[in-house]
Amino acid sequence: MKTLKLLFLILAIPLFNACGLKPITSEYTFVKTDIEDVNLDELGDGDVLIYNGANILHTADNTARLNVWIDNIPLGQIRPSEYAILNFKPKAYQFKLLHIDFVNMKSEHTVEIDNQTKVIMIKPTVTSNKLEITNELPKKFEKFTYAQKR
Repeated sequence: MKTLKLLFLILAIPLFNACGLKPITSEYTFVKTDIEDVNLDELGDGDVLIYNGANILHTADNTARLNVWIDNIPLGQIRPSEYAILNFKPKAYQFKLLHIDFVNMKSEHTVEIDNQTKVIMIKPTVTSNKLEITNELPKKFEKFTYAQKR
């Protein structure tokens, strides 16, 4: 019985650590907006919406929070169903994404942002992280909230 309790404790420790992603402080200036003001037609020309499109697989076990760096400058933490709008100059950017599952899941993505770039979706995956330029607002966008500087 003691062995079973010890085994349970050993297996439970990584589960509690999975919830332990600490937010990083943003060094970026977010473009202020209200959710009613977000319109796909007004994005582009440097204004890019970045949202966390985590699915139920990661939101259920609280591993969906992503810390984001752009060109080694911390953007901050974007939680599931959160978004931020930033202003970019046209060029290639290096995005670094981190989420914690049982281990640190870190990935790097080179993204070419031009005047037609409007929306970028980031999300954790089972083995890493995903970043995709979608140029479409996510489904049920009305339920998304603006990311807070933490």
